[in-house]
Amino acid sequence: MNVSDAIINRRSIRSYKKQDLPQATIETLLEAARQAPSAGNIQPWSFIVAATDKTKQAISEAAFGQRSLQQAAIVIVVCADEKRAAEGYGERGRTLYCIQDTAAAIQNILLTACSLGLGSCWIGAFKEDAVRKVINAPKGMRPVALLPIGFPNEAPEPRLRRPLSEIVHWEKF
Repeated sequence: MNVSDAIINRRSIRSYKKQDLPQATIETLLEAARQAPSAGNIQPWSFIVAATDKTKQAISEAAFGQRSLQQAAIVIVVCADEKRAAEGYGERGRTLYCIQDTAAAIQNILLTACSLGLGSCWIGAFKEDAVRKVINAPKGMRPVALLPIGFPNEAPEPRLRRPLSEIVHWEKF
């Protein structure tokens, strides 16, 4: 599948088959994340792969009981290293660039998952401190997203998108 097809076909999947992912597949997803662009090539990210039922359950509880986090084969917790970003870019690096950089890595994971026939979902609704505790995150390592990944047990229809005429402006608003 080419990247354009992955962009068009990717869906937020919230129901997964009970099926493990091969280690090589997980590594392919993480390698895609690692290849994301980052400000000054600082690469201010860390990826925690939760594969045990116990850890996925704890993450689910920190995410207001979202069941897809328990059903998925794995959950990747994407974290922004605020300290590393700040060393290169000060406050702007800590508050903005590390978030932008992790977002690029997240998108790479989502598109790669789609291209491999896997389902995923970008989850941002969670209690940061609770997730931080579950993954034993050090100070300055901020959980940004939870990505349940596995074999999809649903095939959602595409969602409507605003037309370009509503969202694109040339030169000015």
